[in-house]
Amino acid sequence: MISRRLLRIKILQALYAHYKSEGKTISQSEKDLFFSIDKTYDLYHLLHLLIIDIMNAAIEKIELARHKKIPEHDDLYPNLRFIENRLILQFQDNYRLNKYVTSRKLSWVNYPELVKNLLHLLEDSAEYRTYMEAENSDYEADKKIVIDFIACYMADYDDLHQAIEEQSIFWNDDIEFIASMLIKTIKKYRSNHKFNGPVFELFKKEEDRKFVKELFRKSVLNETDYRNLIDKYTVNWEIDRIAFMDILVMQLAISEMIGFSDIPVKVSLNEYLEIAKFYCTEKSSNFINGILDKIVHDLRRDKVIIKKGKGLIGDNSIN
Repeated sequence: MISRRLLRIKILQALYAHYKSEGKTISQSEKDLFFSIDKTYDLYHLLHLLIIDIMNAAIEKIELARHKKIPEHDDLYPNLRFIENRLILQFQDNYRLNKYVTSRKLSWVNYPELVKNLLHLLEDSAEYRTYMEAENSDYEADKKIVIDFIACYMADYDDLHQAIEEQSIFWNDDIEFIASMLIKTIKKYRSNHKFNGPVFELFKKEEDRKFVKELFRKSVLNETDYRNLIDKYTVNWEIDRIAFMDILVMQLAISEMIGFSDIPVKVSLNEYLEIAKFYCTEKSSNFINGILDKIVHDLRRDKVIIKKGKGLIGDNSIN
């Protein structure tokens, strides 16, 4: 279940690539867009696999210690709590996860040092020590250590970011979103799941796939009208002097506000202003907010923006 925020980012990236690639058709760019979303779904499964590989690295470490020439007590009688983590064992047995990983040939086999370093990172954490030293352990504790590691350590780990970028240009900005998606998945796991643990679908619902296709196409097909609209409300600016990414963010926002009657204007505005903070210049968010505010006011007045559905009647009012 890829979030609407990440889908909007993917559409923005596809729109940028479309305009920067001479002679590319809408259909070709749309195909690339959905390919990038499929790659994001690969990453979701790869992060599951990475957790399994970290556990396997811990097993290998224990086995090596046991076979020392002169093993110590802890080498012979290690704490097995982590390698018996019930959640990770469920990952390992998950039929849908294994089927997808096998069909897509996903693996961390070329990154053994990354897996070992992540294990060290885990073992050095206060959360891990608390987990391993607790008098009793239950299924919820097994879930919590994995969630804590993903949220507090793994998602921000520079070496992981580098490894992900090496594998696919489509994953450069995905890790935090997908880590969040994995945590949501883990929270849905129950102790009685055996081979059928939850795996989110690529799209939460069919409307999300339709949203991606329509928003991209509407933005491209109405480019001239929306660029003229932006030009009209940037009185003191020539449009070719405005940062290209700023224009694309506004173009997408306008397309969504006009083209999707079931999405509140406030939601669209907030989403694109947040995206602008990461993909545009430092001052872009305020600039874009000011321009879009004027555009929305006049489009509502002229009945170009019309919202329909439960709770959206007031969204048509002029502020």
